[in-house]
Amino acid sequence: MADDPVLNAASVPSPASSPATSPASSPADALIETVPPEISPLRAFWSAFSENRGAVLGLAVVVFITLLAIFAPLLALHSPIEQFREHVLLPPVWAGGIWSFPFGTDAVGRDVLSRLIYGARISLGIGLSVMLVSVAVGIVLGLASAFLRGIVEVVVMRVMDLVVAIPSLVLAILVVAVLGPSLTNTIVAVTVVYLPRYVRLVRAAAMAELSKEYVVAAQVAGVGKLRLMFVTVLPNCLAPLIVQAALGISDAILEAAALGFLGLGAQPPTPEWGAMLADSREFIRSAPWIVTLPGLAILVTVVAINLMGDGLRDALDPKLRRS
Repeated sequence: MADDPVLNAASVPSPASSPATSPASSPADALIETVPPEISPLRAFWSAFSENRGAVLGLAVVVFITLLAIFAPLLALHSPIEQFREHVLLPPVWAGGIWSFPFGTDAVGRDVLSRLIYGARISLGIGLSVMLVSVAVGIVLGLASAFLRGIVEVVVMRVMDLVVAIPSLVLAILVVAVLGPSLTNTIVAVTVVYLPRYVRLVRAAAMAELSKEYVVAAQVAGVGKLRLMFVTVLPNCLAPLIVQAALGISDAILEAAALGFLGLGAQPPTPEWGAMLADSREFIRSAPWIVTLPGLAILVTVVAINLMGDGLRDALDPKLRRS
């Protein structure tokens, strides 16, 4: 019985059932199982952005102010230009069981809260308009300077140097003085002031990309200059441009508020935060709320946008991304 060849053959494990040769435990399969799943770029960006708590807080505040601006007609209790002559310089009150004038009224009886809400629409509109126009023109001029070189580069960069040499507020006042005070001319003036930073940034980023292998390969393949500029190189220059654009919104809001305070921006009765400060500066002691609240609105908005821009920089720049 012990020497039965049939039993001996049955007792020998087959190669297929051997643990050493099992497909599930092969080195290749073990390596495949240890490879982590691929993370989408959007998820990786949010993971890096959310590590900065200040950036998340800034984003939340910016979203809140943006929603106020979008839904201003629904959220404002009164028209921003409606005057209640019987309630001039009324402090923040609780009247009749409802919030009639939660933030009080100004020198001509207009609801301060309603003007602040509509002012968010105007100030954010100025910031976004300046940013979009500056980015669009800056991309064209910056790429043209980097690719065409020669006389084009010299003319564009020397004009940008001339703009930078003049103090920003002085230049904005000069442009508005030539064009006339209005909301549209404020956007034009602030765009002229902040255009050089986008031109220089795009030019520097594009020139850094020109020496890389993928650009050389595209040139050898016969890719046209316009396609090379806007399709091949530009996407690789967007990370610093996005950060600068976010920070540029807050700078544009500050510059527009300064022009409004000087009487060269939005004209009365437009509820722009800088103009509200200018209208109420003589009541800083008798009615401090109509001076403090527009100033706080500008401060909170600018700080929130700057915090968000700092988080964008950390998330989009691999050198600054936290491990």
